[in-house]
Amino acid sequence: MDLHPASLAHAPPSAARPAFRLLRPARALSPVIFASPHSGRDYPADFVAAARLDAHSLRRSEDSFVDELFGAAPELGAPLLAATFPRAYCDANREPWELDPGMFDAPLPAWVNSASPRVGAGLGTIARVVASGEGIYRRKLPFAEAETRVRECWQPYHAALAALIAETRESFGHCLLVDCHSMPTHPNPPGAPPDMVLGDAHGTTCAPRATRLVEGTLSGLGYKVQRNDPYAGGYITRHYGRPREGVHVLQLEVARPLYMDEARIEPHIGMARLRADLARLVSALVTADWAYLG
Repeated sequence: MDLHPASLAHAPPSAARPAFRLLRPARALSPVIFASPHSGRDYPADFVAAARLDAHSLRRSEDSFVDELFGAAPELGAPLLAATFPRAYCDANREPWELDPGMFDAPLPAWVNSASPRVGAGLGTIARVVASGEGIYRRKLPFAEAETRVRECWQPYHAALAALIAETRESFGHCLLVDCHSMPTHPNPPGAPPDMVLGDAHGTTCAPRATRLVEGTLSGLGYKVQRNDPYAGGYITRHYGRPREGVHVLQLEVARPLYMDEARIEPHIGMARLRADLARLVSALVTADWAYLG
Protein backbone atom coordinates (compact mmCIF):
# COMPACT_ATOMS: atom_id res chain seq x y z
CA MET A 1 0.00 0.00 0.00
CA ASP A 2 0.97 3.64 -0.47
CA LEU A 3 1.04 4.59 3.20
CA HIS A 4 3.84 6.95 4.16
CA PRO A 5 5.62 5.18 7.05
CA ALA A 6 6.44 8.29 9.06
CA SER A 7 2.82 9.36 9.20
CA LEU A 8 1.62 6.33 11.13
CA ALA A 9 4.63 5.53 13.26
CA HIS A 10 3.23 7.03 16.44
CA ALA A 11 -0.47 6.50 15.78
CA PRO A 12 -2.52 5.52 18.85
CA PRO A 13 -4.50 2.27 18.79
CA SER A 14 -7.72 2.62 16.79
CA ALA A 15 -10.98 2.69 18.67
CA ALA A 16 -13.03 3.03 15.49
CA ARG A 17 -15.79 0.70 14.36
CA PRO A 18 -14.91 -1.84 11.62
CA ALA A 19 -14.07 -0.13 8.35
CA PHE A 20 -15.49 -2.87 6.13
CA ARG A 21 -17.66 -5.95 5.85
CA LEU A 22 -16.26 -8.99 4.11
CA LEU A 23 -18.98 -11.47 3.15
CA ARG A 24 -17.48 -14.78 2.12
CA PRO A 25 -19.08 -17.68 0.26
CA ALA A 26 -19.13 -21.11 1.87
CA ARG A 27 -16.55 -21.95 -0.80
CA ALA A 28 -15.05 -19.64 -3.41
CA LEU A 29 -15.97 -21.14 -6.78
CA SER A 30 -13.91 -18.90 -9.04
CA PRO A 31 -11.23 -16.18 -9.04
CA VAL A 32 -13.89 -13.43 -9.21
CA ILE A 33 -14.32 -11.03 -6.28
CA PHE A 34 -16.60 -8.01 -5.86
CA ALA A 35 -15.97 -4.84 -3.91
CA SER A 36 -17.94 -1.69 -3.09
CA PRO A 37 -15.74 1.12 -1.73
CA HIS A 38 -18.36 3.90 -1.81
CA SER A 39 -21.58 2.42 -0.39
CA GLY A 40 -20.65 2.94 3.28
CA ARG A 41 -23.19 4.87 5.34
CA ASP A 42 -21.81 4.69 8.89
CA TYR A 43 -21.42 8.42 9.59
CA PRO A 44 -19.45 9.33 12.73
CA ALA A 45 -21.53 11.65 14.92
CA ASP A 46 -18.71 14.17 15.36
CA PHE A 47 -18.27 14.40 11.57
CA VAL A 48 -21.97 15.12 11.03
CA ALA A 49 -21.99 17.66 13.88
CA ALA A 50 -18.99 19.52 12.44
CA ALA A 51 -20.31 19.63 8.87
CA ARG A 52 -22.06 22.66 7.46
CA LEU A 53 -24.37 20.33 5.52
CA ASP A 54 -27.19 18.21 6.88
CA ALA A 55 -26.98 14.42 6.93
CA HIS A 56 -29.09 14.04 3.79
CA SER A 57 -26.81 16.34 1.79
CA LEU A 58 -23.73 14.44 2.98
CA ARG A 59 -25.27 11.23 1.66
CA ARG A 60 -25.35 12.53 -1.91
CA SER A 61 -21.73 11.42 -2.30
CA GLU A 62 -22.59 7.78 -1.57
CA ASP A 63 -22.89 5.03 -4.12
CA SER A 64 -26.04 4.24 -2.21
CA PHE A 65 -27.15 0.59 -1.93
CA VAL A 66 -24.48 -0.76 -4.30
CA ASP A 67 -23.45 -3.32 -1.69
CA GLU A 68 -27.08 -4.50 -1.66
CA LEU A 69 -27.26 -4.65 -5.46
CA PHE A 70 -24.41 -7.17 -5.45
CA GLY A 71 -25.57 -8.85 -2.25
CA ALA A 72 -26.12 -12.22 -3.95
CA ALA A 73 -22.41 -12.67 -4.65
CA PRO A 74 -21.51 -14.67 -1.52
CA GLU A 75 -24.35 -17.18 -1.94
CA LEU A 76 -23.33 -17.62 -5.59
CA GLY A 77 -19.70 -18.39 -4.72
CA ALA A 78 -17.88 -15.03 -4.76
CA PRO A 79 -16.72 -12.82 -1.86
CA LEU A 80 -18.07 -9.29 -1.44
CA LEU A 81 -16.02 -6.58 0.31
CA ALA A 82 -17.89 -3.39 1.26
CA ALA A 83 -16.64 -0.28 3.03
CA THR A 84 -18.76 0.83 5.98
CA PHE A 85 -17.38 4.38 6.18
CA PRO A 86 -18.89 7.02 3.86
CA ARG A 87 -17.09 8.49 0.90
CA ALA A 88 -17.61 12.03 2.20
CA TYR A 89 -15.60 11.06 5.29
CA CYS A 90 -12.78 9.16 3.58
CA ASP A 91 -12.56 8.07 -0.05
CA ALA A 92 -11.13 4.59 -0.51
CA ASN A 93 -10.91 5.10 -4.28
CA ARG A 94 -8.12 7.67 -3.95
CA GLU A 95 -4.46 7.51 -3.05
CA PRO A 96 -4.15 7.63 0.75
CA TRP A 97 -2.72 11.14 0.75
CA GLU A 98 -4.51 13.11 -1.98
CA LEU A 99 -5.23 16.19 0.13
CA ASP A 100 -6.21 19.79 -0.52
CA PRO A 101 -3.87 22.08 1.46
CA GLY A 102 -6.59 24.74 1.61
CA MET A 103 -8.65 22.45 3.85
CA PHE A 104 -6.07 22.28 6.64
CA ASP A 105 -5.02 24.66 9.39
CA ALA A 106 -1.26 24.21 8.83
CA PRO A 107 1.06 23.34 5.93
CA LEU A 108 0.90 19.70 4.84
CA PRO A 109 3.95 17.40 4.71
CA ALA A 110 5.90 17.65 1.47
CA TRP A 111 5.07 14.05 0.48
CA VAL A 112 1.30 14.71 0.33
CA ASN A 113 -0.11 14.73 -3.21
CA SER A 114 -1.85 18.09 -3.35
CA ALA A 115 -1.67 18.55 -7.13
CA SER A 116 -3.91 15.80 -8.48
CA PRO A 117 -6.96 16.71 -10.59
CA ARG A 118 -9.17 15.08 -7.96
CA VAL A 119 -7.79 17.36 -5.25
CA GLY A 120 -8.39 20.33 -7.53
CA ALA A 121 -12.03 19.27 -7.88
CA GLY A 122 -12.40 19.05 -4.10
CA LEU A 123 -12.64 15.25 -4.18
CA GLY A 124 -9.42 14.03 -2.62
CA THR A 125 -9.02 11.33 0.00
CA ILE A 126 -10.67 13.73 2.44
CA ALA A 127 -13.23 15.48 0.26
CA ARG A 128 -13.73 19.22 0.46
CA VAL A 129 -17.14 19.06 -1.25
CA VAL A 130 -19.93 16.55 -1.71
CA ALA A 131 -20.73 15.22 -5.16
CA SER A 132 -23.12 18.12 -5.84
CA GLY A 133 -20.30 20.63 -5.23
CA GLU A 134 -21.35 22.00 -1.83
CA GLY A 135 -18.62 22.54 0.75
CA ILE A 136 -18.61 20.09 3.65
CA TYR A 137 -16.76 21.86 6.46
CA ARG A 138 -17.29 24.96 8.58
CA ARG A 139 -13.65 25.07 9.65
CA LYS A 140 -10.20 24.03 8.56
CA LEU A 141 -9.03 20.62 9.71
CA PRO A 142 -5.86 19.58 11.53
CA PHE A 143 -3.67 17.17 9.56
CA ALA A 144 -4.08 14.72 12.46
CA GLU A 145 -7.72 14.35 11.40
CA ALA A 146 -6.66 13.15 7.96
CA GLU A 147 -4.14 10.75 9.54
CA THR A 148 -6.88 9.29 11.73
CA ARG A 149 -9.24 8.71 8.83
CA VAL A 150 -6.54 7.13 6.67
CA ARG A 151 -5.47 4.90 9.56
CA GLU A 152 -8.97 3.85 10.61
CA CYS A 153 -10.73 3.71 7.24
CA TRP A 154 -8.50 3.75 4.14
CA GLN A 155 -5.77 1.51 5.50
CA PRO A 156 -7.97 -1.33 6.83
CA TYR A 157 -10.11 -1.37 3.66
CA HIS A 158 -7.09 -1.63 1.39
CA ALA A 159 -5.38 -4.15 3.64
CA ALA A 160 -8.50 -6.34 3.37
CA LEU A 161 -8.72 -5.85 -0.40
CA ALA A 162 -5.03 -6.61 -0.96
CA ALA A 163 -5.28 -9.71 1.23
CA LEU A 164 -8.38 -10.91 -0.64
CA ILE A 165 -6.64 -10.46 -3.99
CA ALA A 166 -3.54 -12.31 -2.74
CA GLU A 167 -5.64 -15.12 -1.30
CA THR A 168 -7.57 -15.48 -4.57
CA ARG A 169 -4.37 -15.57 -6.62
CA GLU A 170 -2.95 -18.21 -4.33
CA SER A 171 -6.08 -20.37 -4.72
CA PHE A 172 -6.69 -19.92 -8.45
CA GLY A 173 -3.47 -18.50 -9.88
CA HIS A 174 -5.17 -15.28 -10.96
CA CYS A 175 -7.94 -12.89 -9.93
CA LEU A 176 -10.69 -10.71 -11.42
CA LEU A 177 -11.84 -7.85 -9.19
CA VAL A 178 -15.11 -6.17 -10.13
CA ASP A 179 -15.05 -2.76 -8.44
CA CYS A 180 -18.69 -1.75 -8.06
CA HIS A 181 -19.99 1.84 -8.17
CA SER A 182 -23.05 3.89 -9.11
CA MET A 183 -23.25 7.00 -11.27
CA PRO A 184 -25.58 9.96 -10.86
CA THR A 185 -27.81 11.37 -13.56
CA HIS A 186 -25.90 13.82 -15.74
CA PRO A 187 -27.81 17.11 -15.88
CA ASN A 188 -27.17 17.62 -19.62
CA PRO A 189 -26.28 14.32 -21.26
CA PRO A 190 -25.11 14.60 -24.89
CA GLY A 191 -27.31 11.66 -25.86
CA ALA A 192 -29.18 8.76 -24.32
CA PRO A 193 -27.20 8.01 -21.16
CA PRO A 194 -25.82 4.50 -20.59
CA ASP A 195 -27.19 2.15 -17.97
CA MET A 196 -23.73 0.78 -17.16
CA VAL A 197 -20.18 1.96 -17.77
CA LEU A 198 -17.25 -0.45 -17.70
CA GLY A 199 -13.85 1.04 -16.89
CA ASP A 200 -10.63 -0.82 -17.61
CA ALA A 201 -8.39 2.25 -18.06
CA HIS A 202 -8.72 1.84 -21.83
CA GLY A 203 -7.76 -1.80 -21.90
CA THR A 204 -4.80 -1.66 -19.50
CA THR A 205 -6.22 -3.12 -16.26
CA CYS A 206 -8.28 -6.10 -17.44
CA ALA A 207 -8.07 -8.72 -20.16
CA PRO A 208 -10.24 -7.57 -23.09
CA ARG A 209 -11.90 -10.97 -23.18
CA ALA A 210 -13.08 -10.52 -19.58
CA THR A 211 -14.39 -7.03 -20.30
CA ARG A 212 -16.26 -8.38 -23.34
CA LEU A 213 -17.87 -11.10 -21.23
CA VAL A 214 -19.19 -8.59 -18.69
CA GLU A 215 -20.31 -6.24 -21.47
CA GLY A 216 -22.05 -9.01 -23.39
CA THR A 217 -23.81 -10.38 -20.33
CA LEU A 218 -25.18 -6.97 -19.36
CA SER A 219 -26.17 -6.14 -22.94
CA GLY A 220 -27.95 -9.48 -23.16
CA LEU A 221 -29.97 -8.51 -20.11
CA GLY A 222 -31.16 -5.40 -21.94
CA TYR A 223 -28.82 -2.73 -20.59
CA LYS A 224 -27.03 -0.05 -22.60
CA VAL A 225 -23.33 -0.45 -21.82
CA GLN A 226 -20.42 1.90 -22.58
CA ARG A 227 -16.72 1.49 -21.98
CA ASN A 228 -14.43 4.04 -20.31
CA ASP A 229 -16.73 7.00 -20.99
CA PRO A 230 -17.15 8.93 -18.80
CA TYR A 231 -15.55 6.64 -16.18
CA ALA A 232 -12.37 4.81 -17.16
CA GLY A 233 -11.51 3.58 -13.67
CA GLY A 234 -10.31 5.18 -10.47
CA TYR A 235 -7.42 4.57 -8.10
CA ILE A 236 -8.47 1.01 -7.22
CA THR A 237 -8.78 -0.04 -10.87
CA ARG A 238 -5.45 1.46 -11.86
CA HIS A 239 -3.50 0.54 -8.73
CA TYR A 240 -4.51 -3.12 -8.46
CA GLY A 241 -5.10 -3.89 -12.14
CA ARG A 242 -1.92 -5.68 -13.24
CA PRO A 243 -2.88 -8.24 -15.90
CA ARG A 244 0.72 -9.36 -16.45
CA GLU A 245 0.73 -10.46 -12.81
CA GLY A 246 -2.62 -12.21 -13.11
CA VAL A 247 -4.65 -9.48 -11.38
CA HIS A 248 -7.41 -8.02 -13.54
CA VAL A 249 -9.66 -5.17 -12.37
CA LEU A 250 -12.81 -3.88 -14.02
CA GLN A 251 -14.77 -0.92 -12.66
CA LEU A 252 -18.54 -1.23 -13.06
CA GLU A 253 -20.72 1.88 -12.79
CA VAL A 254 -24.49 1.45 -12.50
CA ALA A 255 -26.88 4.31 -13.32
CA ARG A 256 -28.73 5.33 -10.16
CA PRO A 257 -32.09 5.99 -11.83
CA LEU A 258 -32.32 2.26 -12.55
CA TYR A 259 -32.85 1.49 -8.88
CA MET A 260 -33.20 4.57 -6.68
CA ASP A 261 -34.84 7.95 -6.20
CA GLU A 262 -31.77 10.19 -6.27
CA ALA A 263 -33.41 13.14 -4.52
CA ARG A 264 -34.76 11.10 -1.61
CA ILE A 265 -31.87 8.57 -1.59
CA GLU A 266 -34.30 5.66 -1.41
CA PRO A 267 -34.60 2.48 -3.49
CA HIS A 268 -37.58 2.34 -5.82
CA ILE A 269 -39.38 -0.52 -7.55
CA GLY A 270 -36.51 -1.03 -10.00
CA MET A 271 -34.20 -2.19 -7.21
CA ALA A 272 -35.55 -5.75 -7.22
CA ARG A 273 -35.18 -6.20 -10.96
CA LEU A 274 -31.67 -4.74 -11.07
CA ARG A 275 -30.54 -6.82 -8.11
CA ALA A 276 -31.87 -9.96 -9.85
CA ASP A 277 -30.09 -9.06 -13.09
CA LEU A 278 -26.83 -8.38 -11.28
CA ALA A 279 -27.18 -11.76 -9.59
CA ARG A 280 -27.37 -13.20 -13.12
CA LEU A 281 -24.19 -11.34 -13.96
CA VAL A 282 -22.46 -12.68 -10.85
CA SER A 283 -23.57 -16.22 -11.70
CA ALA A 284 -22.26 -15.88 -15.26
CA LEU A 285 -18.89 -14.69 -14.00
CA VAL A 286 -18.58 -17.29 -11.26
CA THR A 287 -19.27 -20.13 -13.72
CA ALA A 288 -17.05 -18.80 -16.54
CA ASP A 289 -13.73 -20.38 -17.48
CA TRP A 290 -11.05 -17.93 -16.37
CA ALA A 291 -7.97 -20.03 -17.13
CA TYR A 292 -6.79 -17.44 -19.68
CA LEU A 293 -6.44 -14.77 -16.97
CA GLY A 294 -3.20 -16.36 -15.86
